[in-house]
Amino acid sequence: MTMIQDTIKHHLTDALLMAYSAGTLPEAFSLAVAAHISMCDECRARLGAFDTVGGTLMENCDAAVMSADSLDATLAMIDLAEARPAERDVPLGGGVLPAPVRAYVGGDLDSVRWRPVGMGVKQAILPTKGDATARLLYIPAGAAVPDHGHKGTELTLVIRGAFEDKVDHFGPGDIEVANEDLDHTPIADIGEDCICLAATDAPLRFNSWLPRIAQPFLRI
Repeated sequence: MTMIQDTIKHHLTDALLMAYSAGTLPEAFSLAVAAHISMCDECRARLGAFDTVGGTLMENCDAAVMSADSLDATLAMIDLAEARPAERDVPLGGGVLPAPVRAYVGGDLDSVRWRPVGMGVKQAILPTKGDATARLLYIPAGAAVPDHGHKGTELTLVIRGAFEDKVDHFGPGDIEVANEDLDHTPIADIGEDCICLAATDAPLRFNSWLPRIAQPFLRI
């Protein structure tokens, strides 16, 4: 783990960490954030700072008149907090998958139920609530994910191996935050198969016709 900590160079944005701290992220995004935090001391420390600030603000807030739907809103926030993956009761011991991801898979890498998506690439969609989705991706060494853009935001965390695109090179623990402005073709490094966790809040925008035809069936 120390070696991974020393090589992580792509981190979470302050906006994502603050939203995670406040419990306002979709579950799929919360999972990606929690998985990165479990691998990254720097982002874990930054999250702790945001949690502290949030707690202080709550303590110093003046009393306010409650609206008629305040109870329902509070219960919804409790549901979000309970779904916060970093706080699930999961073992923190060794394994390929980060502990928050193992809680969704029901084990480590040998428990993942992969489904082929073409060109040797495989995926496993994880059971998250809401419109955003989370999936594990297996990209064979040297293989490429089809060229695509984004209709929303995509968080891609490298768990094992590495990939490169027009932005940079991403290794274990790195997380890429992509939005509507980015079109790219991630390519796994030659030396090792790449395993990633990807969370999206909108379908990808593929630039060739074959992936577009398969897209509804693959739920990408």
